[in-house]
Amino acid sequence: MDLTPPGQLVVVATPIGNLGDLSPRALEALTTADVVYCEDTRRSRILYSAHGLTPRAPLQSLHEHNELERCAQVVAHVRAGKLVALVSDAGTPGISDPGERVVAAVIEAGLAVTSAPGPSAVVTALSISGLSTERFIMEGFLPRKGSERQRRLESWSHEARTVVFYESPQRLGATLDELAERWPLRRVVVARELTKLHEELVRGTLTSVASHFEGRETQGELVVVLEGLLDERVIDDEEILRALDHAFDEGASTRDAVDEVAQALGVARRHVYQLALGRTRD
Repeated sequence: MDLTPPGQLVVVATPIGNLGDLSPRALEALTTADVVYCEDTRRSRILYSAHGLTPRAPLQSLHEHNELERCAQVVAHVRAGKLVALVSDAGTPGISDPGERVVAAVIEAGLAVTSAPGPSAVVTALSISGLSTERFIMEGFLPRKGSERQRRLESWSHEARTVVFYESPQRLGATLDELAERWPLRRVVVARELTKLHEELVRGTLTSVASHFEGRETQGELVVVLEGLLDERVIDDEEILRALDHAFDEGASTRDAVDEVAQALGVARRHVYQLALGRTRD
């Protein structure tokens, strides 16, 4: 699609790590746009410089603190026939980054919005996770604490789709511990520094991955991919017994162990209880 027709907003995806991931169409948008709005103009200048590019006009800031007030300005530029490019620091604008409000404002004004698609940390992590990609949900960043966080986590207890979310390095360990308490055997993948030189993917059960990060200083951008509770997944008795043993080792009573395993594996409590009778350590 030609990006040169006047009067449109172009949402431009930029690299999430490797600067070589910038697409030819993204390069065209960044060099031909009349106005470029950036989450951080300093980061965007680095991108321009890495590709030997020079913007046609001064870069403008558009971040979480000024996005609302920038909407009218962007709409005015597009209405005046200008080609406006929108970029975030990394990935696709509007996906847990500024841009959603601006896109909505331009559409509401009856003006054109298009894209130069490309990198997305969500899709990248999901595609190499090894977990189900057929159906998934994106949860952004988890609420840090309180009832809102607990409601979000409780909703995942019955979520059949793969769950993708972001987490900060400082809170990763605590979050994994909290999830492992709820669903010790659910599989999870922590993707760190995607497409960068030190890219790392840690895969396993929540218990094993939480243990991997325990006491470890973690740095970089993180995406977490959590297995959903799939009805079609076959849970055999050996897996249930392993989960019961884990719960007992953690000091759980028979009742608590049965409740925990039934919820974590999505199996009938009565069946778990029958198996637990032979494993009771009270």
